[in-house]
Amino acid sequence: MIHRVKKANDMHQGKWNGLGGKMEPGETPEECAIREIREESGLIVLRPDLRGILTFPGFSNDEDWYVFVFVVTEFSGDLIDSAEGRLEWIEDGKIPALNLWEGDRTFLKWLESDDGFFSGKFVYKNGALINHDVVFH
Repeated sequence: MIHRVKKANDMHQGKWNGLGGKMEPGETPEECAIREIREESGLIVLRPDLRGILTFPGFSNDEDWYVFVFVVTEFSGDLIDSAEGRLEWIEDGKIPALNLWEGDRTFLKWLESDDGFFSGKFVYKNGALINHDVVFH
């Protein structure tokens, strides 16, 4: 996890997030995840496992965000000092107690379920979760 405490004017300031970022032109979601994790953590990911897609309508500057949610179990390398925030290994059971976006506690449970691939939507207004829904495939 990354504790977003280093960048000025960061909309995630003070929150804990998984690693990731914006796709570059021509990238697949897997290529983006591998690149972003390497850039933010120094770790080299092998075979990221796509578990779901999240939609955040109007999340930032009235832009919709689309998030591909991966689980990574195979990687190599050593953690770096990230410009994005402070990196820390957190036990799964302790993650819900962190300062997360409210909806993160919900979708993280979906990763542990046997319901299959998910497509979820989280609607926030002024930083507060208004509602959410999900479809499992």
